[in-house]
Amino acid sequence: MRIEQKPLNPIESVTFKTLVDLIDAKVLGGQAGMDKKLDKFVIGAMTPAAMRPYITRNSLMIVGNREDAQRLALEDGAAVLITGGFETSAAIIALADDQQLPVLQTAYDTFTVATMINRALSDQAIKQDILTVAAIYTPLAQIQTIGVEATVGDYLLLPDPRYPLPVVTRNGRLVGVMRPSLVGGKKPTVPIERLMQKDPQTVKPYLSVTAVGHTMQDNGLTAMPVVDDSWNLLGIVTRNAVFSSLTGIAHSRELSNTIADQVSAQLTAITPQPPYVGGYELKTVPAMTNSLGTMSFGVLAEAINGCTTRYLHDTGRRNVLVEGLNLTTFRPIQLESVVTVLLRELEMTRHDATLDVDVLSDGVQVAKAIVTCQLLERN
Repeated sequence: MRIEQKPLNPIESVTFKTLVDLIDAKVLGGQAGMDKKLDKFVIGAMTPAAMRPYITRNSLMIVGNREDAQRLALEDGAAVLITGGFETSAAIIALADDQQLPVLQTAYDTFTVATMINRALSDQAIKQDILTVAAIYTPLAQIQTIGVEATVGDYLLLPDPRYPLPVVTRNGRLVGVMRPSLVGGKKPTVPIERLMQKDPQTVKPYLSVTAVGHTMQDNGLTAMPVVDDSWNLLGIVTRNAVFSSLTGIAHSRELSNTIADQVSAQLTAITPQPPYVGGYELKTVPAMTNSLGTMSFGVLAEAINGCTTRYLHDTGRRNVLVEGLNLTTFRPIQLESVVTVLLRELEMTRHDATLDVDVLSDGVQVAKAIVTCQLLERN
């Protein structure tokens, strides 16, 4: 089994070129600087003297038809975005070309543009906050490998061969793995190619550590080869490295703004009555509703997911992966009503947990769910 899917959101820097497509902008000048990275933006709603301390290189000044602010931004190393569809002078365009800093024009107003850019920068921060295999695997130069043309005798001569030991071609392409159990009782002249495990489980460097940990625990693996899209061996990722890194995964509160974070922020722990072992409350707000004005099914599912994860965290199980959620709703949940989520343990083992969840709105049961979780072990 191999995990082959491409990353849905490859991590790339936000550049002025990507900004043009995002806000449907027109490039007036400074075309040579379109590939520069955008770090932050500043709204030019102050006097030039007051805004100067906030202007930095690789930033973007959002401004209207104020040429004094436009000139100040370009002189201090910042690009310019002119909102409202206003034009600028030939002198500003010439300065932009000289400084190689883009001057962009958009028909959107300042508030709309700022919201769109802030969302793009926030999404970028979230992507960079996701830990991938690339950050934790042991590179090829630090691991042992064996050639596909080698024999059992060659394998036995290796000092303390780690398993699974990658088997590679002369060009470094992974073709299999070797384990000590595969060479037991075999003659030293037997080729490795006849004994190796072909088509082994592999991972790509862009996969999330959580997904790899799930695969390792499900299949009882201690290590997995890391390969590129051409099956060239890049290194090895070990079980210890995966589960050690999982203990430190957490989104930055200042930068992270996912839907899960927003729902989780609304949860308040309560003390439940037996037979319940955990309880949480949240109040429905307009952002949680659907077109009918009631709490959307997706938000309710995320709330149950958040309550389950938080309860298991509070009981010492930090690395929780919700595998299944069977949710049935009985009646709609109205806007601004208080939702209570109560949990009961149905089964709890070292690696798995099953919880029974009752959802009440203003004291009346409105939904019920069965949640199954995988508890990824901690190192």
